[in-house]
Amino acid sequence: MVIESGARRQDLVIVGAGGFARETAQAVAAVNARGNANGWGPIWRLLGYLDDDPLLAGRVFDGATVLGGTDMLGALPGARVVVCVGNPRHYFARAALVRRLGLPEERYTTIIHPSAQISASSAVGPGSVILAQCVLTASVSVGAHVAVMPHTVLTHDTVVGDYVTLASGVRLGGGAVAGTGAYLGAGALIRERVHVGDWSTVGMGSVVLRDVPPGQVWVGNPARRLRDVDVPESFAVERLTT
Repeated sequence: MVIESGARRQDLVIVGAGGFARETAQAVAAVNARGNANGWGPIWRLLGYLDDDPLLAGRVFDGATVLGGTDMLGALPGARVVVCVGNPRHYFARAALVRRLGLPEERYTTIIHPSAQISASSAVGPGSVILAQCVLTASVSVGAHVAVMPHTVLTHDTVVGDYVTLASGVRLGGGAVAGTGAYLGAGALIRERVHVGDWSTVGMGSVVLRDVPPGQVWVGNPARRLRDVDVPESFAVERLTT
């Protein structure tokens, strides 16, 4: 399990300056506050955000400044990085940006809000963010560059692939799998041992009782196929029939 701790203070930059980035900045502040309360001192020195929108340079969001674009990473070789971009309409953005940056794995860190409950037998990959009140119960595997929004519950033996987004209040039953790049909308419920395919979307509040093939949008209760996902060529998936 990867959790940043100890007395050492290290530089950190957040790539992106939207809602997810701002939420991550607040999680960083909570980690630092816990460190102060325990006498460790701050864990992170948050330098600010990096965003390629030139109109955002110099602006302050939730107490942190947009320093400039991602080209500044070369001038910050000692800073750890977390990429916090993407939204329901363009949830491929995080994976695309990580690919473009081409940073070694060791540059990325994992941010876990102090109120999250992560079991000792669970693992969280580099570049992932787990926000407040999330629970990973037992032998849960979360990949790299995953976004786990507040009040998400991952029960025993669930597997969450790289670049997945789990919106607030998602619940995965035991042994369920969220494939690479999948997006699960707020309040979605995934039955035990069900597999949500790579780059698929599950709509908010949906109840998924059977496997979702790769690259599809499923919605409803019980969830059914709505349409295919418009997957960029660089993330092409093998289409399967239901």
